[in-house]
Amino acid sequence: MLLVIDAGNTNVVVAVHDRTSWRGIWRIATEPQRTSDEYAVWLLTLLQHAGLKPADISAAVIGTVVPAALYHLRRLVRDWFEVEPLIARSTLKWGFDIKIDNPTEVGADRLLNALASHRRYGGPLVVIDFGTATTFDVVGSEGAYLGGVIAPGINLSIEALHRAAARLPRIGIGRPQAVIGTNTIAAMQSGIYWGYVAMIEGLVARIQAEYTGRLKVIATGGLAPLLAEGTMVIGHVDPDLTLDGLRMLAEQNPVPTLSRDRARHAPDHE
Repeated sequence: MLLVIDAGNTNVVVAVHDRTSWRGIWRIATEPQRTSDEYAVWLLTLLQHAGLKPADISAAVIGTVVPAALYHLRRLVRDWFEVEPLIARSTLKWGFDIKIDNPTEVGADRLLNALASHRRYGGPLVVIDFGTATTFDVVGSEGAYLGGVIAPGINLSIEALHRAAARLPRIGIGRPQAVIGTNTIAAMQSGIYWGYVAMIEGLVARIQAEYTGRLKVIATGGLAPLLAEGTMVIGHVDPDLTLDGLRMLAEQNPVPTLSRDRARHAPDHE
């Protein structure tokens, strides 16, 4: 089975794929200094609940936009599952061209979304990922990564609004029934929700104007279903797109070899 780890700025998502389907998908808050043993205590309990054990894992892949978290996640895989993880980097075999000024600058999550979306939906397309940042990534008809847009994420905007304006409360995210708010909270919720819907529609229109050929629009990330309710621009919502990208990347790259000096026999936790 394949252990998949997607470490974002907000959450670390860990999943197990049995080459046919996902056996489990779990999330934990991102803490860059969380140790490999702390991850293990959390993860081994969840694996046991799903009827899995460390010996079931034969390969692993890690994608992260948090460099400080990589050391501990790699140690987790090496020490507790005794396999060497594949690390998602621009230098791997992606199966498509990365047509930007400096390919090493692009986040692994954006390339993973490009890989999975093109494989699943065909191109050309735009992938919108509602994470800590909201990203728009453009994929050509043959799968080439062409670049995109990075905007502040919704939660960042809410937090910034609360901190910068003393009288504005911290609010939750929801779809308001009306655009015109009749009180402070309703007005803030409208500004956040419909403001982001307008940004989606506006940026997609501007991207489309620069691209020859009709672009499909795919959305992923935790808030994708909520925002897709407010616009007809988004054609497909795919919450597991990044995980699928990691799985596909692992399938088309050689399995790394764990050196004996890196391995540590993990205690029997069955």
